[in-house]
Amino acid sequence: MSLPELETLEPLSPELSDEFLEHHGLLPLTLEEGTLRVATWLDEVDPQALDDLRLLGGAPVELVRLPEAEVRAAIRRVYAPEALTAEDLIADLGEEVFRGEGELDAAIDDLVALANEAPVVRLVNLLLLEALEARASDVHLESYLGGLRVRYRVDGVLQDAPAPPRRLAPAVVSRLKIMAELDIAERRVPQDGRIRLRMRDRQVDVRVSTLPTLHGESVVLRLLDKDSGRIELEELGMAPDTLRRFVEVVARPHGIVLSTGPTGSGKTTTLYAAVDRIRTGREKIVTVEDPVEYELAGVPQVPVNAKVGLTFANALRAILRQDPDVILIGEIRDQDTADIATHAALTGHLVLSTLHTNDAATALTRLIDLGIESYLVASTVEAVLAQRLVRRICPDCAVPTELTFEERTALFVPEGEVVPARKGLGCDACRGTGYRGRTGIYELLVMDDELRAALDRDASAGHLTRLGRTKGMRLLHEDGLRVIREGWTTAEEVLRVAAG
Repeated sequence: MSLPELETLEPLSPELSDEFLEHHGLLPLTLEEGTLRVATWLDEVDPQALDDLRLLGGAPVELVRLPEAEVRAAIRRVYAPEALTAEDLIADLGEEVFRGEGELDAAIDDLVALANEAPVVRLVNLLLLEALEARASDVHLESYLGGLRVRYRVDGVLQDAPAPPRRLAPAVVSRLKIMAELDIAERRVPQDGRIRLRMRDRQVDVRVSTLPTLHGESVVLRLLDKDSGRIELEELGMAPDTLRRFVEVVARPHGIVLSTGPTGSGKTTTLYAAVDRIRTGREKIVTVEDPVEYELAGVPQVPVNAKVGLTFANALRAILRQDPDVILIGEIRDQDTADIATHAALTGHLVLSTLHTNDAATALTRLIDLGIESYLVASTVEAVLAQRLVRRICPDCAVPTELTFEERTALFVPEGEVVPARKGLGCDACRGTGYRGRTGIYELLVMDDELRAALDRDASAGHLTRLGRTKGMRLLHEDGLRVIREGWTTAEEVLRVAAG
């Protein structure tokens, strides 16, 4: 069955519910020639659920693989046609009157009562569910004079989402604060909390951050889908030669391996993938993070808690007494952390960490700026991986295109070279953006004797970059051009994240 034919599906039986089908990842398609065809996106399906469908259909079941988003949407359309979207619910609330009318200075008791009313609860749940289904990493709720503005960050870019009526803005914010166990009465200072949710059949952690602004509180929700699974190194989009060299350095018994880039560039994901790649169960791996984003099975993970004095540096000192082989540090932020990381590398530990620098070579000089002697940086750092995330072209609406003169110039494309390129026109599958999902572009600087000697002579980041290029290092925009040639992204995306 093609995806357009999903629009014409009829329910197999009134006994089936959307909750049952979504939980088991199953959608009955057709009952023809004595066979019930059932769509799924799962690798493994519950045999009992299949047996239930076999009994309802009176025929043996044949499974068909279809994309998860399309199957979920069809399940809700066919088996829960009365289900509302957030936009539908907001439209229905247009004329509804609530006690308290949502004034910013409403009494706390009234605000709590309003936040717990069924329409507000349902609206917040729908906003979270739709953000998750849109593959959003964050939800931004910003308070303005005219009410709340809601935006989802999808593939690194913010997109507008349905906004609740102005009078319900305080109630929506209060509902989120109640769910995160924050102080609903305190609106003058920032607060941080966490919500643990089971949405449909997915376990989701939501990190909640509130910020007092001119017209009320703004809230940012970071969605961490526990069931989405971590990505393996081979799935990060590295070029084969970069992947091979990176795997070699993270397999070394000691030294420092750094991942650098701005916030949201996938640094932690890369380090998690590296830990998954190197662990065998025969080594002790410990992490210290702020906060712990995903749980690594079999790995003790320490969350930083500055309120009680558990900083990166203090946690690292304690970890070194735990006889570790590999230490993952969420970020090197200060001299204390850098000193301990360097000491750990010198004493036979492999240290994986991140820094906020724009390119690979600058990470080396940043450590020196933090107070680490150049000879110590030269003798401990094994490699630096700079990275960015670019949006992938939607495969459902991709068409061939050509680079403009300006794009060719910015990417230093040799004159006369033909660059095969594609772009997305925009469709329902990508929410009209032309992009769906992300991949990485990378700049890997692997240290050798010549680079160590140059660094020890206080060489500049620019000199180290030029030296690295003579040894085969591709700059970020050069690796971006590789991804463009392979048809995964556009020149516009590469220049957006790696300009200059």
